[in-house]
Amino acid sequence: MRADRLVSLVLLLRQRGRLSAPALAGELEVSTRTVLRDIEALSAAGVPVHAERGRYGGFALLPGFRTELTGLNHDEALALLVAGSRRGAQAFGLGSALASAMLKVVDALPESHRDTAAGVAERLLIDPETDLLARRLDGDDVPDPIAGEVRRAVFAGRKLRIRYAAVGRTPRWRTVDPIGLVTVREQGYLLASRSGEDRTYRLSRILAAEELAEPAERPDRVDLERAWQERGTRFRTGGGQVTALVRVASARREELVGTALAVLSEEAEEAEEGDVDGRLRLEVAFQDARHAEWALWKLAADAEALSPQWLRTALRDRATGLAARYGASTG
Repeated sequence: MRADRLVSLVLLLRQRGRLSAPALAGELEVSTRTVLRDIEALSAAGVPVHAERGRYGGFALLPGFRTELTGLNHDEALALLVAGSRRGAQAFGLGSALASAMLKVVDALPESHRDTAAGVAERLLIDPETDLLARRLDGDDVPDPIAGEVRRAVFAGRKLRIRYAAVGRTPRWRTVDPIGLVTVREQGYLLASRSGEDRTYRLSRILAAEELAEPAERPDRVDLERAWQERGTRFRTGGGQVTALVRVASARREELVGTALAVLSEEAEEAEEGDVDGRLRLEVAFQDARHAEWALWKLAADAEALSPQWLRTALRDRATGLAARYGASTG
């Protein structure tokens, strides 16, 4: 881990010139004292880093020093920089590693191409965090220790013990055989098997994880694309889930999608008079009837269940009861 940090420190100084110890500490997410120790280690290893005193001082490398990393042309480096702007790596706990890799990619370019590639990458935005209406498009927030433990078990082919919080259920421990990791729309999933049955776990619902020494029971090779499609098909056609056709205000779409298990179809409806954002018609899957009723009730008048009829009746009865309660005289 320290070796990676030392490389990142050198690359920061190569690309940005003189930087103060606090600035380096902020970039590397360590203490100022750690930065000073790293500077000493680099000097002892022969890296020509020196301190510049004064109000605008800091640390810098002697002119002309650079690391050697060859083989990338301009377009290849640009492709990697653009890929690095995507947020999917965060779901697997690889955000810091990606940042370090991007520093190395930039430094790998000849000086004549370096500024051009970095400048072009700044003019491309992939998967922003908000849409045009300033609605935040939240991805999964998975703590690095949990993501790292899951990732290591997947790569090493060992069993994994996780404490998982399924929707509407009390969190509990289970031991699984990890198969692979998938990210979809900034949400990470663990594909695994348990007692021989296929299981899919959302990474953000894993509260704790522990890699075990026992080898996982899984095939030597896996086609994750095919496995994901097969699980999706089974999910949409089986189990105890219920599906509903829902009309929802565009501004509340993400809230509905965030609580549903899956979106099976989606289309826009023509905006009604006075409806600024318009409405969408979605076919969504819920864990069970209670889950469907709760998810739509909390959206109030911004959502309407079009089918099935039992769901419309349940929501109507709940609304009627609430109206009667508040319509009664308080004396």
